[in-house]
Amino acid sequence: MSVLKSILSLVLLLTVTFSISIAQKQGITLEEFIFEEAPFKECHASTIAETPAGLITSWFGGTEEKNDDVEIWISRKVNGKWTNPVSVANGIQNEKLRYPCWNPVLYQVPDGPLQIYYKVGPNPREWWGLLIESDDNGNSWGNPIKLPEGILGPIKNKPVLLSNGTLISPTSTENEGEGWRVHFEYSGDFGKTWTKSKSINDGKQYNAIQPSVLIYPGNKLQIMARSKESSVLSSWSFDFGKTWSELKPSGLPNPNSGTDAVTLKDGWQLLVYNHVGKKPNKWGGKRSPLNVAISKDGVNWEAALVLEDQKGEYSYPSVIQAEDGKVHIVYTWKRDRVKHVVVNPSQLKSKPIVDGVWPE
Repeated sequence: MSVLKSILSLVLLLTVTFSISIAQKQGITLEEFIFEEAPFKECHASTIAETPAGLITSWFGGTEEKNDDVEIWISRKVNGKWTNPVSVANGIQNEKLRYPCWNPVLYQVPDGPLQIYYKVGPNPREWWGLLIESDDNGNSWGNPIKLPEGILGPIKNKPVLLSNGTLISPTSTENEGEGWRVHFEYSGDFGKTWTKSKSINDGKQYNAIQPSVLIYPGNKLQIMARSKESSVLSSWSFDFGKTWSELKPSGLPNPNSGTDAVTLKDGWQLLVYNHVGKKPNKWGGKRSPLNVAISKDGVNWEAALVLEDQKGEYSYPSVIQAEDGKVHIVYTWKRDRVKHVVVNPSQLKSKPIVDGVWPE
């Protein structure tokens, strides 16, 4: 009898575990790695875009982050398969000097070139912005163009084209003595010329970087940003991003790790982030789990997916919605690989997140 009870208990446990797994993955139509083997030891900070020829991803890879052998790599999806990683940019200055590359950001100009914005420099306090472009959907790339003095380009997350024709680039700085501060850069000609805003925070009450831009009807915009204060921070603009409200906690936790968000075609907002905070005396917290939340108003968020929940680092997501409506997410998988997940947003089942607690 005890053996039968044990078997029944095990069956029940497996059934519950399987049910939880299915619930966590509701809406996912594909999970895959961009590559299984690569000519670099570590990779991080992936980005994704859709070109007229299909999907393309980019990331930085080398011995490890901050090493001078870190380069910008790409892979294209051709006939349903990702191409082998190819290096398209490095930080070589001359025969004796080389710097690491950082945080590529892909952007497909409407009816124009494919762009990668990226940074080169010894660290985030001293790096500078560069741009390379492709006229053949990422098959070949032009020479690097250094952005104007004081312009960094999008720091991690994609720029967004507003209805008034302005390309708004979500940007931030990590300067010594000034804290982490968010600002914006604007271009009316897709990166040929730029203007910039002042920082929207003082880097004291809140240290924020790497914002992503969400769009609402009218002139209304919202950002969601990484912070040191154990919270995803939010700010609002009602004039096409010219002025912004004070940064405030969104009600969602953050372990001092990158997030990304996208406005879906149906008006819903989708955020990918690590739903975990950090201890006040620690630089950062765990980068697992990796979660997807959705919201209609940018204030009340609902739990939609758990992409990863095992031990390890699952971080720095990038998210877009393709022309066919599918949502594509890429992210760091243990610094070993880049993972690609496809989501059908119409199949998502969500529950409200109350008081910052992810629902069972």
